[in-house]
Amino acid sequence: MSEKLTSTRAVRLIAKREFAVQVMKKSFVISNIIILAAIVGGIIAFSIFSGGDDDRDVVGVVGDQSIASVLQATGDAVGNPVEVRQLSDAAAARSGVESGEVAVALVPENAGAYTAITDSELTGTLRAIIESSVQTQATDTALEAQGADRAALAAATTAATVTVDAIDPPDPEAGQRTALALSAVFILYAQIIGFGMYVAMGVVEEKSSRVVELLLSTVRPLQLLWGKIIGIGAVGILQLAMYGVAGVGTGLATGVLTVTGAAISVFAGTLGWFILGFAFFAVLYAAGGSMVSRQEDVNSTTMPLLLLIMAMFFSAFYSVGDPESTLSSVLSWIPPFSAVMMPLRIAAGVAPIYQIVGTALIMLATTAALAVVAAKIYQRSILRIGKTVTWKEAFAR
Repeated sequence: MSEKLTSTRAVRLIAKREFAVQVMKKSFVISNIIILAAIVGGIIAFSIFSGGDDDRDVVGVVGDQSIASVLQATGDAVGNPVEVRQLSDAAAARSGVESGEVAVALVPENAGAYTAITDSELTGTLRAIIESSVQTQATDTALEAQGADRAALAAATTAATVTVDAIDPPDPEAGQRTALALSAVFILYAQIIGFGMYVAMGVVEEKSSRVVELLLSTVRPLQLLWGKIIGIGAVGILQLAMYGVAGVGTGLATGVLTVTGAAISVFAGTLGWFILGFAFFAVLYAAGGSMVSRQEDVNSTTMPLLLLIMAMFFSAFYSVGDPESTLSSVLSWIPPFSAVMMPLRIAAGVAPIYQIVGTALIMLATTAALAVVAAKIYQRSILRIGKTVTWKEAFAR
């Protein structure tokens, strides 16, 4: 029992040391202040420049403004609201179109007809709104001339509506979900590579300076390995949490994000899958770092890991547009692809609970098995100074 307690205490002390060393670095503090300021400032700037006017088409009307209410009602009905501005005469109408203040200007002619002045041509939804409004205005005028009761007519036609029953309705929050998915994938990519390399470089630094020999005189190799991984991983979780709180908090506060539940679930999922993804690669990066004696040689043993990470994230970026694809569904069950595919599917709202739990358990089991192998490589290589140990040699020993 005392041996287990001593082992746990050793890992905890090493982890605390690694955590303190990383967070006290000036480069870590300064870079995170800059990144957090960029995240908050960027979201605020986006909300300011994109959240003002809703880009309504502006229609100018010369003379009688009775058609203005018809234009606005028609635009609202077809989902393309318009803004109506009063213009003094035909000259002002042409000037307004030429300056870009109005998209189209209506100049009344005889018998309820209008001339539409545009910069080039009048097409699409705006043309349909204007033509429908002119016809509606003419119909109302004719009915009024015939003595029809407009209120009674409106009441009689109120029930004449169309109800849409969509089999597969569009998701109004699809754009935000895609943005959240891309953010999660990009951040995970940077965090796993960055902190994986921190582990490898830390191992090499201790090995090249012979500090590891002093450390191993008081602690076991596996205690040193797990202490380093846990300490550096805690720094990664702290950094990721700061980015997430800043990004999601600012997005919700400014109204850039309105999918509160999705944003929080993506934040939590990204944190959880970072832990699993980092643990998977950290043991391999530590093993890779233990195989070399100089920092400039780290890339020679960690390149296969980098290629695997790149394959993961290229697959994730490919699946962002269709998170329900067969590729996305299959890869989400295969470690380490699960680490990026599942946050993507969670953001898209297509990951059932059984899949989230099942893929996490498979990832944990795979990481545990891999950790045993990586720990043996670490134990065999950490005290070998000089020649670089290849992966083939490490597995063969």
